[in-house]
Amino acid sequence: MMLDYEEELKKFKPSLEVEDIEDAVYQEDLSDMTDLLREVMDQTK
Repeated sequence: MMLDYEEELKKFKPSLEVEDIEDAVYQEDLSDMTDLLREVMDQTK
C-alpha cells in the first residue's frame, strides 16, 4: 500500500502540547536575551 503524502499532510495537525512547549521555549529565550541586554547596558554605564 502506498501512502498519499499530500493527503496525509492535509490531515496533519500539530498537537497542542508541542505548541505549548514551543511557546515556553520561545518565552525562555526572550527572557534570556533581555537579561543579556540588561547586563550589557549596565556594563556600559
